[in-house]
Amino acid sequence: MPFCEVGRHQKTDGAAANTATGIQIFYRTYGKGPIKVLMIIGLAGTHDSWGPQINALTGTVRPNDDESSVEDPSRGEEATGVEVCAFDNRGVGRSSVPTKKTSIVAKDAIAIMDHLGWQKAHVFGHSMGAMISCKLAAMVPERISSLALLNVTGGGYECLPKFDRQTLSIALRFLRAKTPEQRAAVDLDTHYSQLTENSSKIHVSVMQEYLAEYIGLKTRRAILYQEYVKGISSTGMQSKYGFEGQINACWTHKMSRKEIESIRMAGFPISVIHGRHDIIAQLCHAKRLAERLYPSARMVELNGGHLVSHERTEEVNKALLELINASHSGKASQISAWRAVSSSFILGSVEKLHIFILYFFGLFALAFQYLRRGVMRLKPVKVEAALTS
Repeated sequence: MPFCEVGRHQKTDGAAANTATGIQIFYRTYGKGPIKVLMIIGLAGTHDSWGPQINALTGTVRPNDDESSVEDPSRGEEATGVEVCAFDNRGVGRSSVPTKKTSIVAKDAIAIMDHLGWQKAHVFGHSMGAMISCKLAAMVPERISSLALLNVTGGGYECLPKFDRQTLSIALRFLRAKTPEQRAAVDLDTHYSQLTENSSKIHVSVMQEYLAEYIGLKTRRAILYQEYVKGISSTGMQSKYGFEGQINACWTHKMSRKEIESIRMAGFPISVIHGRHDIIAQLCHAKRLAERLYPSARMVELNGGHLVSHERTEEVNKALLELINASHSGKASQISAWRAVSSSFILGSVEKLHIFILYFFGLFALAFQYLRRGVMRLKPVKVEAALTS
């Protein structure tokens, strides 16, 4: 199985070296071609979570190291082909589980790119993986072709989920889950749109359309439950050290103004993709990050939950393909059009602001004239001494 030994690709010393020494990151590659895509999954997730996107980009979910795929003629190098790499973050799946808490290690992603010999790649991240993607883009902006941030927050207090009775119940069930079956049941309620008392009609239709929809004789919920149990059982439940380490990584994550500026100045297109009904990563935080990354970033809102990449697969895949096409060589006009949307918004806002300022000062000048006339009327009239004969 393919592993990347992080320490071989990182020039570190002192305390930093301890976070890389002995760390092995499990990864898989799919498809062949000059276009490289690095996918970074979120908290407690494994590389398999990117299945719908890997299939859309490469036409297969069979990894390149699968012996049965070696002689497959459809897997050959193509001039416009895509090669995808997805990996398990440290602390989960088949990757190493450090016993010490660490901050988000974007350097793991850089090590994988170096290990694969990739000079540049499109980077797509989900949730915690989107936080890692932001750090990666700030560290090596020259190696990023485009950036997709799915269900992202700014870390720290922004990682706190929407606080209500439903979310509190899910959180308690998540902490108590000791078996793949218990964990799968919680994940379904966490990842997808849920019906609540305050749900809008659109929200209700989303849930009915996805989880409650029948596929044959079973609902999608029942089918996904079995898939989740199988997936969790194959890698085992996440360890205590792994979970605590990743939670710490999310809580200590923060993007400085300098880091945001380095991403903005790099000029590659960015899509911030988010589910409107995400109870884990709240939409308002994603919007704020998109505003900070303006004008390179555009906001894509979809009717879905936290795992919007599964719930709204077609829309997400379309957005990712548009992102790749916008930054592909020879697509300068698309990049210009990409930024033109943002520019037109700014120009329109500036024009409106200019009109507002003129209107405001016009009212001020008018009010000043009325006030001046009023004062003049109240001013005592100077009367000369009366003439007497």
